[in-house]
Amino acid sequence: MARSKFNVLTHGLSGLVGDMIVFRQRANKTIVCGKPRPSSKAPTTSALAIRAKFKRASQYASAVMDNPTLKEEYQLTAKLGQSAYNMAFSDYQKAPEIYQDIDLESYTGAIGESIEISAIDDFRVESVQVKVASADGTTIEQGLAVQTPNGLDWLYTFTAENTEVTGSKLIITATDLPGNKTVLEKVLV
Repeated sequence: MARSKFNVLTHGLSGLVGDMIVFRQRANKTIVCGKPRPSSKAPTTSALAIRAKFKRASQYASAVMDNPTLKEEYQLTAKLGQSAYNMAFSDYQKAPEIYQDIDLESYTGAIGESIEISAIDDFRVESVQVKVASADGTTIEQGLAVQTPNGLDWLYTFTAENTEVTGSKLIITATDLPGNKTVLEKVLV
């Protein structure tokens, strides 16, 4: 694949030429490549799953392009040479991350205690949900954490008393704008 920069002959050119060469426009650049050919092999199950995810990512990115406010937000976070569409497409493909270093040492199970959770995404984390469950799986409490002013951390304040802290589970779910979820489960000791 070749890229053409500042070439008056190929600037803005797109499509198939001579049944051999394809010109494409991506982020104000002209890309030149050979004509794609379909594979003669039947797709594998994983290939079909990748195609389905690719299609959903494309649909999500197209929906973002139809929303001027969201399109502008994605464009502001896009890297040099990357379009808002590319950024939205990429955001759909990647779930948020929750940092493992949550300080649970001081948690005693009392109402009003709080924990800070660090969650990041390539665009933004929409919500962080915290659930506390007993050792047998019974839900003690659950709720949404509140984002702190730094934009990276989320603060959750406990609203129910946990009388059996040891063995309890803390289940944290971070969700991004496209709906990707990451779940982190910690057993309290």
